Amino acid sequence: MSFLRRRSATPAGPDFDVLAMDPGDWPGNLGAGLLPAPDGSCQGVFLRYDLFGGRGPAMIIGNLPEGSPAREVDEDEIPFEVAQLLLALENEEEVTVVGSEDVPVMQGDNLLIVRRLKLSESRISCVQFDRSDSVLVTIAAWDRPITDDLYALLKPLPAELFQQG
Repeated sequence: MSFLRRRSATPAGPDFDVLAMDPGDWPGNLGAGLLPAPDGSCQGVFLRYDLFGGRGPAMIIGNLPEGSPAREVDEDEIPFEVAQLLLALENEEEVTVVGSEDVPVMQGDNLLIVRRLKLSESRISCVQFDRSDSVLVTIAAWDRPITDDLYALLKPLPAELFQQG
């Protein structure tokens, strides 16, 4: 019943839980952004974790549902979250995907097939995996590797946390 949604250009919030690190567990600054569709629905959520005292983010975690335009990138094009990380760091270098590798990783009792992207900018680490509800999770980190223990810190944050109003 999409006609009952808010008609504002700003989305009311996602129709899905967001997989991320709990904001209460993060020692630095945290920001969240919603990607609005023209009808006011939410086409994705990304969280920006800043450990550098306002000098730029350490990590961006994105959750993009199936059909989100931000998921539609060419094979050698960087994911949306990497572009957001570069933008936040005011880094204007041309960055491309130069390779990828699928790696099995355990998250609690779940086996994830994580796609590790190799980028032309070696200071950026980037991984992606699909959730069972068809939401693509992308983690992009600056100047730090993404290790398997990070997946243990990820948990579903309820969609209500991102509601406006």
